[in-house]
Amino acid sequence: MRDQQQDHEGPAAVRPLEGFTVGVTAARRAEELGTLLERRGAQVLHAPALRIVPLPDDTELLAKTQDLIADAPDVVVATTAIGFRGWVEAAEGWGLGEALLERLAGVELLARGPKVRGAIRAAGLNEKWSPASESMAEVLDRLLAEGVSGRRVAIQLHGELLPGFVEALRADGAEVVGVPVYRWMPPEDIGPVDRLLDAVIARGVDAVTFTSAPAAASLLRRAGERGIQEEVLAALRQEVLAVCVGPVTALPLQAQDVPTHQPERFRLGPLVQLLCRELPGRARALPVAGHRIEIRGHAVVVNGVLRPVPPAGMALLRALARRPGWVVSRADLLRALPGAGRDEHAVETAMARLRVALGAPKLIQTVVKRGYRLSLDPHADTDKYGGE
Repeated sequence: MRDQQQDHEGPAAVRPLEGFTVGVTAARRAEELGTLLERRGAQVLHAPALRIVPLPDDTELLAKTQDLIADAPDVVVATTAIGFRGWVEAAEGWGLGEALLERLAGVELLARGPKVRGAIRAAGLNEKWSPASESMAEVLDRLLAEGVSGRRVAIQLHGELLPGFVEALRADGAEVVGVPVYRWMPPEDIGPVDRLLDAVIARGVDAVTFTSAPAAASLLRRAGERGIQEEVLAALRQEVLAVCVGPVTALPLQAQDVPTHQPERFRLGPLVQLLCRELPGRARALPVAGHRIEIRGHAVVVNGVLRPVPPAGMALLRALARRPGWVVSRADLLRALPGAGRDEHAVETAMARLRVALGAPKLIQTVVKRGYRLSLDPHADTDKYGGE
């Protein structure tokens, strides 16, 4: 609906993610996700938390393939298209392709979603069933409902064993065989990940997106290596939105009590649409000096016009907005400024730049010898906006 309104309003309309910064941890399809976000106005901070290492020569994959050909499983769960294709290609390279396909044709073959279903059919096979939700939780429910006691279940992994999924099958009596088609490894350049972690702690990003559970686990692991995990978790639990493509991806974050948001359909498009709803919905909107201002991550929307604001100015504005209409002392504002030291002149300089950036100087009133205040409209509901 909002996008349709913007089309009618013309090019000057504020796009839903303008003024917000979004971190992208994806290694695969990162460019696609970044482009979707940028088209909607977001600034994107790319930080691939992992890299995918194919295993065509991996002895473990070879051994698992030989084992499954020799001792047929009852069920095979295919989880990703890239993984399933990689498995078949690796088997062909070892001269086992025909034997593997013949074995898979005779078992109960389940596909997690339409992409892996397409890969299965491209290999000349047919899946028995695929969940409408594209959820591994629905796959698990089906398997448990059928009964897995004494059955051999092979799972084509996407990086690591699926937490909770494997344990539930084993607890119900299944023999579970993991098929590691590729592995997730740390990125060759850890610099972007460290910059993203620093931005999370500084609240320099408004949201971080996750498209795989290993990426979420890797980001937290790197934070732990740097001794900043608790600070990162504190930010993700409060100001920084953690958005995951699906429930499996969210598990490492939820295990650390981080609230996560997931789209109903586990795709990049719905994930971006979710951000387009959530981030503007979290923005602070206030009636000030006859204007409507909306405080976003690194910008302010004044009467429907986006106004980029320097970081120091945003820090001051947020401090004023915590108690709109109330005077905030220069000393308190100085504490809000990043790296300002003890010189209160830094507040005056940053305040002057903030007023210029907002394009409406009367939004912020100077109270002589006391400090500054947002000129909240007299009719505004002060309880609603945090006043006392």
